[in-house]
Amino acid sequence: MGDTSNSNICKENVFSDFFKSNAKALRNYLLYKFGNQEQAEDIAQEAFIKLWQNCADVPFEKAKSYLYTIANNTSLNVIAHQKVVLSFEKSNSFSDRTNENPEFLLEETQFKEKLLKSIQNLNETQRVAFLMHRIDGKKYAVIAEELNISVKAVEKRIHLALLELRKEFRDFK
Repeated sequence: MGDTSNSNICKENVFSDFFKSNAKALRNYLLYKFGNQEQAEDIAQEAFIKLWQNCADVPFEKAKSYLYTIANNTSLNVIAHQKVVLSFEKSNSFSDRTNENPEFLLEETQFKEKLLKSIQNLNETQRVAFLMHRIDGKKYAVIAEELNISVKAVEKRIHLALLELRKEFRDFK
C-alpha cells in the first residue's frame, strides 16, 4: 500500500527532509515526557529507523503521527518501572555573577529548584503540554497534532498545569 504521490516517505530525499524537520521536536517531546536526554535521542533515532523500515505501509500524511506513536510506545516499554525525573542543564553559571547580592542569588537558586520540582510534580500529560508550549514555543494546534488530542484538551492541560504551579508559588517570597 505504498504512496505513489510526490510525497512518498520511502523516497530518500523526502525522508531526509522529514527527518530534518521533525527530529528535534520529537527528541524534545521525549525529553520532556521522560526526562532523560540520552534516552530521548536514542528513542527518537529508533523511531525514525522503524518509520524507514515500514515506509511502504505509512502514508506521508500519517508519518508524523506514526513517528510519535512509535516513540511514545518505545519509551513506555523502556522505562515502565522508573520514576520520571526531569532534568535541565544549567545555562548560567553562578560563579561569573560577582556584582549580585548573595541573598538574591540564594533566592534565585531556591526559586529555580522549587520551579523544577513543581514542574516535575505535574502529572505527565500536563507537564508535556506545558513544556512543549512554554519551552518549545509551540502553538496549541501543533501540540494537539503531535499528541493526537484536541486543541481543547491541550488548553485544559496547560490551564491545569498553570493552576498547579500558581498554588505552589502562592506563598513564595
